[in-house]
Amino acid sequence: MLENLWQYRPELQLHESIDLVGFEVDATDGKIGTVDEANNAVGESYVVVHTGPWIFGKRVLIPAGAVEHIDEAARKIHIGRTKEEIKKAPEFDEKTYRDTRYHDEVGGYYASFLGSR
Repeated sequence: MLENLWQYRPELQLHESIDLVGFEVDATDGKIGTVDEANNAVGESYVVVHTGPWIFGKRVLIPAGAVEHIDEAARKIHIGRTKEEIKKAPEFDEKTYRDTRYHDEVGGYYASFLGSR
């Protein structure tokens, strides 16, 4: 189940080739920032979002499975979590965010929401 979090939903698979860097990011309750980095590798897809002043310029790693919609024309992606849920995600770590252990921690956090919506 955790591995499914690291790939885009089937209806978004066509978007894997799009460079999402610079896209605006919305949570279910408003804007949270912009995509700073995106990885579209099969089974390891994610976006790193720079939150700007919203949570004091922090970055957050969000698994591709949390992306609900991509609007290419508006250059916007929609995340199926609230601002508060994203804010409470494991702390972004510049040194380890590409490591399996960190992905397991983040994946475990986001997996706890599966089935809740």
